[in-house]
Amino acid sequence: MARETAKQIDEPIASPETVRKTTTREYLESLVVTVILALYGTTFLLQAFKIPSSSMEDTLLIGDHLMVDKVSYAPSPFWKWLLPYRSVERDHIIVFRYPLDPKTYFVKRVIGLPGDRIQLRNKLVYRNEEPLNEPYALHKSSRFDEYRDNFPSSLSSVAYPDWASQWQDYIRDGEVIIPPGYYFVMGDNRDFSSDSRYWGFVPRENIVGNPLVIYWSFETSGDEYQRTSLADYVGRLLEITVNLPQKTRWKRMFHLVK
Repeated sequence: MARETAKQIDEPIASPETVRKTTTREYLESLVVTVILALYGTTFLLQAFKIPSSSMEDTLLIGDHLMVDKVSYAPSPFWKWLLPYRSVERDHIIVFRYPLDPKTYFVKRVIGLPGDRIQLRNKLVYRNEEPLNEPYALHKSSRFDEYRDNFPSSLSSVAYPDWASQWQDYIRDGEVIIPPGYYFVMGDNRDFSSDSRYWGFVPRENIVGNPLVIYWSFETSGDEYQRTSLADYVGRLLEITVNLPQKTRWKRMFHLVK
């Protein structure tokens, strides 16, 4: 008489204490991976910035919070085959490290590339002797300023000292010629923008990326961003919490930056 043999497969059964330790370890590992990915993303891929001044109105408003693409303008030719690398182009908006203080970030529009000739005549920008059609440019001041509106002019006293001492070296026939490896930038709010007219060119290595989208916009004044004490931060946090629904510019959320 044939006998049936049953195979038994013994599977280890974890104790409750072991399950708790495993779950805790999984949570910790997930947290570590999340932090690493977040740090990697904000360091190499995307970074959040907020607009503290009116120099780019009405394209960007004080209180706009931007997500900036740090990949496209990454100055590393070795990654061209892998990443969507592209060159900096005219009329694009860029985020860059301020040449006079690299710890500070500025956002402006690229007006001229290396080799371009730039001139302003009565507030109108000419690039390589061609007047630009700039629907985004605003002029909010009725006062005429010779240096600002007829750039380059001989009134260099309003420029920063380093720029005032060297800008004449780049002028030919009344135009500023942009040297290799540098860019000429301006704010869209032309009458109230600290830009290349006042402090010079932006080195290529200072360019961080280009803004992609406004992910949040909160109505506020530029003075709020000048306050740096702990009490100021707490006060601002309370203001945002209380006025979040009323002061959020809902129509600007997820607005593409152009």
